[in-house]
Amino acid sequence: MRWLTVDGDVGSEQEFYWLWILATTGYGVGDIVTTVALVFYAPAVREGNPLVAFALERLGLLGLVSVKLAAFVLCLGVSVYAMHAWKDRFVYLTPPVALTVVGLFLTALNLSLLAR
Repeated sequence: MRWLTVDGDVGSEQEFYWLWILATTGYGVGDIVTTVALVFYAPAVREGNPLVAFALERLGLLGLVSVKLAAFVLCLGVSVYAMHAWKDRFVYLTPPVALTVVGLFLTALNLSLLAR
């Protein structure tokens, strides 16, 4: 199954795993955990993302996790497709790096809102 391997022209397997571990930590864990904490412990703070706010309102915690998971899976798909089909290192690297940066920023923002 060729699609399960990392294309050596684009990056190494170790690099791929570390990029996605960082993205999972920053965006998947940090942002979700701090957003959940805000929802339950700071009711005066409202969700800034309209899509996430709608999902939270309609489906609660499941909605929040679903939207975040959909964004994560979409980015993973773009990265893997860029690695195999386009053999484009920039597009391959952009999704996990962007998720990591956005996730860390949102985590810091959420923590600052929790501290108020």
